[in-house]
Amino acid sequence: MADEYLTLEDMASDVGRMARHLQRAGRTDLLMKAIGVPMLEELRIEAAKGQLSRLMITQDYRFVLTDYDNKEVELQPVHKAVYLLFLAHPEGIEFKRLADYREELTRYYMATAKLMDKEKIIEGVEHLVNPLDNAINEKCSRIKKAFLELMDEYRASYYIISSHTQKHFAGSSRVWYERLKVITLPRELVER
Repeated sequence: MADEYLTLEDMASDVGRMARHLQRAGRTDLLMKAIGVPMLEELRIEAAKGQLSRLMITQDYRFVLTDYDNKEVELQPVHKAVYLLFLAHPEGIEFKRLADYREELTRYYMATAKLMDKEKIIEGVEHLVNPLDNAINEKCSRIKKAFLELMDEYRASYYIISSHTQKHFAGSSRVWYERLKVITLPRELVER
């Protein structure tokens, strides 16, 4: 049967049959080569979507995993502010460039810490955006811990602020890396 007469379901069945054959032959290396890393990551995300919970952010800034029996992710206002900043930037942010997001981070922090003194909030933000201070790493570690208390590491990897490195080329000889921090949770799972 020619490819143009195959339905998408037939093609998927053929791919599955060939994948099982390669797996039985112990040649998952060939399967990986055929699929490719970008496609594999896309498939991983698609598979995980069935196990991921929607993240509802309430008006009073509670973070609730609605599909996990409405479990709340317990975070302090500063952690919520950091999380909201990274959630608002799916393209990612480099820690060394956090000062560029000072005003936005301050707005999030003021919204999540309504009873806190404004000077304390500004002081806290200054620590977070200072590239010589470890405060942002500490906050990201606490956020990771909060999600790991509620789910396994595989699912948590979509909710936490994690590293993503992009390689850039300038002309033919110069290469540099952008070390972005991102939340990989598909944004359609975020409810506000």
